[in-house]
Amino acid sequence: MTDFSDLLKADNQQPARSIHLIDAKSFDNWLASRPAPVRALVAAQKFKGLPHEHAILPGEHDNDWSVVAGVANREALGSWCLARLAETLPEGSYRLAEGSAGAAALGWLTAQYRFDRYRKDEAQAGARILLTGDVARIGQTVQLAQAVTLVRDLVNTPAADMGPPDLEAAVEKVGAAFGASVSTIRGDALEQGFPMIHAVGKAADKSFAPRLIELHWGDAALPRIAIVGKGICFDSGGLDIKPSAGMRIMKKDMGGAAHALALAQLIMGARLPVRLHLLIPAAENAIAGNAFRPGDILRTRKGLSVEIGNTDAEGRLVLGDALTRAGEEKPDLIVDFATLTGAARVAVGPDLPALFANDEALATDIAAAGTQVEDPTWRLPLWDGYADMLKSDVADINNAGDGGFAGAITAALFLKRFVPEGTPWLHLDTFAWRPASKPGRPKGGEALGLRAVFHLLQSRYGRSH
Repeated sequence: MTDFSDLLKADNQQPARSIHLIDAKSFDNWLASRPAPVRALVAAQKFKGLPHEHAILPGEHDNDWSVVAGVANREALGSWCLARLAETLPEGSYRLAEGSAGAAALGWLTAQYRFDRYRKDEAQAGARILLTGDVARIGQTVQLAQAVTLVRDLVNTPAADMGPPDLEAAVEKVGAAFGASVSTIRGDALEQGFPMIHAVGKAADKSFAPRLIELHWGDAALPRIAIVGKGICFDSGGLDIKPSAGMRIMKKDMGGAAHALALAQLIMGARLPVRLHLLIPAAENAIAGNAFRPGDILRTRKGLSVEIGNTDAEGRLVLGDALTRAGEEKPDLIVDFATLTGAARVAVGPDLPALFANDEALATDIAAAGTQVEDPTWRLPLWDGYADMLKSDVADINNAGDGGFAGAITAALFLKRFVPEGTPWLHLDTFAWRPASKPGRPKGGEALGLRAVFHLLQSRYGRSH
């Protein structure tokens, strides 16, 4: 894993190359003020001051050079405006010639993420940015980059190496780093207390037995928050099997669990004054003679009966039992992350997690938090009028909506049945994957909505120093 702490340092006037930032409105004046040889060199590099472009400028001595880079607005740097630079510049130290990197430091770090678990590429030292001003921001930015990396690493790892026991080990590792307690219920022991988690995962190989992983951290007297993450480590679709194209990246179906664990790491790392309860229902939705079937009726921890309309709507089943367990502790807030529906991707695309909330103030706050940290979400309605789509003739509820309409909404309405009445709740139907690279955000596993929720929690609960 990249050592981000070495790539973001306080500026103590150590040797470093300068980066001059230019935007479209300042480019012409800047260029006109340069000597003719520099103007010619800039033209040869086809630099026009546009975002994510850069050019190398010569200095007065051998091996003396600096960088000019284009940004959208040099007065207000965004998270990703320096990311392309970090991806392309050679190793070494750099500083902005004017001002400080600020929010752009996060993109500088995440741009240098590499998933190298299965590659023999030589390790690279990376490009270091020096930060002036609020040096306390260095640790916070590094922690955010580490959390993003945790999500990416977990999601990018193939299912053979990221099954339920591996997810459990990941939770234990994070928990141990902060003195949290971790407990797990596995296999057939789930059948009585968590029957839906058991039903979804029982067809997997015994070594990949389903489990509910719980982490507790913080003073019990503090406000309690529950973070729940869908941990389907691979989703074949079950007996309603997916086509091969739909199964290709189903290693990412534990992306909700990856987000939940990364959020727990951020909460504990910042020592937020809360009582944290992390719950990850982990299972593989496999096919075998004992797999649950379309038409089966499952018991639930809450006591509701669920008719199985589609075995490929399994994520909401494991979340239902976990949400019930979370509610038993009477939390002030429940947040769940899940790669839950293709319908959400159709509605809002891969970059925007579909957001559902049962509390208007909470919905307003998370929207504002996402805007502030450039990690947007998009709210969809918890429209009770669609609850009839989940009706069953033989059970309390069906796990799959009738007719294919409003798939993300009906999935959220299913989950709502397992959230205690009156408990504020956020549900993020996140893709956890980037189908194409952007500066600072490579193709593959991605944290989407993570920073928004963490910023919300920081705003609501404050920080302990």
